[in-house]
Amino acid sequence: MATFVKRPGPKGKPAWQALIRRSGYRQQTRTFNKKSDAEAWARDIEGEMDRGVFVSRAEAEITTLGDLLDRYEREISREKRGGQIESIRIAQFRKDPLALRPVASIRGVDIAFWRDSRLKAVSPATVGREMNIIGHVFETAHKEWGLAITNPVRDVRRPSAPNARTRRLVEGEESLLLSSAKTYGGEIGPIITWAIETAMRRGEIAAMRWECVDRRARVILIPETKTGTPRRVPLSSRALAVLDALLRRLDGRVWSMRPASISQAFERVCVAAGIAGLTFHDLRHEATSRLFERGLNPMEVAAITGHKTLQMLKRYTHLRAEDLVERLG
Repeated sequence: MATFVKRPGPKGKPAWQALIRRSGYRQQTRTFNKKSDAEAWARDIEGEMDRGVFVSRAEAEITTLGDLLDRYEREISREKRGGQIESIRIAQFRKDPLALRPVASIRGVDIAFWRDSRLKAVSPATVGREMNIIGHVFETAHKEWGLAITNPVRDVRRPSAPNARTRRLVEGEESLLLSSAKTYGGEIGPIITWAIETAMRRGEIAAMRWECVDRRARVILIPETKTGTPRRVPLSSRALAVLDALLRRLDGRVWSMRPASISQAFERVCVAAGIAGLTFHDLRHEATSRLFERGLNPMEVAAITGHKTLQMLKRYTHLRAEDLVERLG
């Protein structure tokens, strides 16, 4: 049976401390401003003890979300290939008042309030990715770190993501791009051609090394991919011509440009060419769609692009109806 002790509280107001002593369990105690709240808490705890399902929330009640974020970054994020970006997202979340709250007190309504506030500053896709991280923090803390908490993110609606991009190169844009890139100079021109011919991601292109190129077999190995599964990409004659025109670097890398530099140079090339609404990643859309237009089936395309599921592949593939007319008869 719980006992309740009246004690002096903050600012001279009384507070009520509830104590539960039961054989086989550690003493449970918690202080409330109202006696009715203390009694309700005690009933819940004793009820769980009666049913044999009680798990102490003491650690969860003194551990803040910020504490969990710190541990998650140290033990989980740093082991991921995308850990650097994840750390940036975690640093942003640490600035939110929610990070100061004990995790036992965080409910779905709190996550929903954070979500709606965040949507005023960033895109729905960004909020969705941040929710994935926070949800995994709670799941990890519960399943692997032993905290008696539930994952409040599971109770919250995800923001609606915008429709997948459907931007394709229109007639004449490829020539304009390459002409502008030639004027710009450097590696961006060959990189644009390479992206269109291979459907490789920006990071995969930047990380290319000569020892991964099998000129005789006409393939390139991508040892580290976004999905974590290495793959071999077949090389067209046009792709091989790009490689044959390059000088070998002493450090073994094919390109000197980093991912961010590629995007920056591509943006400047587009501006100079008078092309609007095109991103470097759209070249992967273009390349993937061209593979389908050449008659490859979804499994063959997936083997080249590295998409894990057909649903993921569908997001990047937008076939032009006029290009399919002749195949329909």
